[in-house]
Amino acid sequence: MRSLLRITIAVAVILATTIAVIRQPTLTALPLRARTRASAERLRNDVRVLTSAPRDAAHSAWAAQYIAREFAAAGARVTEQQFVARRGAYRNVIAEFGPRDGKLLIVGAHYDSFGDTGVNPGADDNASGVAGLLEIARILKTTPPETPVMLVAYANEEPPFFGSEQMGSAVHAESVAARDVEGMICLEMIGYFSERQTWTTPVLAAIYPSRGDFIAVTGGWNDRSLARHVKRAIGTNVVSFTGPRSMLDASDQRNYWARGRTAVMVTDTAYLRNPNYHTSGDTAATLDYARMAKVVDGVANAVLQPRTPAP
Repeated sequence: MRSLLRITIAVAVILATTIAVIRQPTLTALPLRARTRASAERLRNDVRVLTSAPRDAAHSAWAAQYIAREFAAAGARVTEQQFVARRGAYRNVIAEFGPRDGKLLIVGAHYDSFGDTGVNPGADDNASGVAGLLEIARILKTTPPETPVMLVAYANEEPPFFGSEQMGSAVHAESVAARDVEGMICLEMIGYFSERQTWTTPVLAAIYPSRGDFIAVTGGWNDRSLARHVKRAIGTNVVSFTGPRSMLDASDQRNYWARGRTAVMVTDTAYLRNPNYHTSGDTAATLDYARMAKVVDGVANAVLQPRTPAP
């Protein structure tokens, strides 16, 4: 009996440790530092604009122009990073806040939408992430960061460019190779919430919520400090997943990892939750802007808070 008890305790300790490693629990939340809060109505308006016309790679230039105007209106130092991919001209739109020198924090989201299945508004994927970027810019206008912050709207995340050096995020990651980069936060689908959450394995289903009312922060083992910081900054209805980067490389953070950078993704779990993923059903009307605003407040808070180890 004693041997059985010891084995049971040992197994329980191993399971608890494994779950803690994967979920990276935090004990405290960070108070909001911004003077203003994200507006659900502004987020809704930005998503509506971004879904009003095709935004696949061949038709995304108008979206870049809109993003640049909104960044400028927020008082950012705006530049456009132009590059050629498959003989086409594309551009990343960059907004900078805070000092010009020092450790740089990057927040990015791709503005193109998947175009291989015909008409696809791409509201959650990824007008939601871009709307989040624009709202963070407006927050930083009222509460300037004490350290350098770069908000980047990327071209060419979707096929046929995904996984290549012609992704806008690959071009940008290479361009900051000489900079002292503290980390990168990728906004990838942040607006869809539902009563039901699916998982790929029974193990994940056992340790994560069954309701899709949370936001997730994901990263590899080397990204856990930034993940915990972002998690604490969001505060409520947030979970994190730490695992092999190869399991988590389906967005723009992959190109910063490839260059030795720390990066995490903030996401509503995409196709695991949203049945409209890469379809014509991914419309502005399907998103929850009140919850989305809280996510944006949290990411803006992560930008404004000093990055210290999380308890």
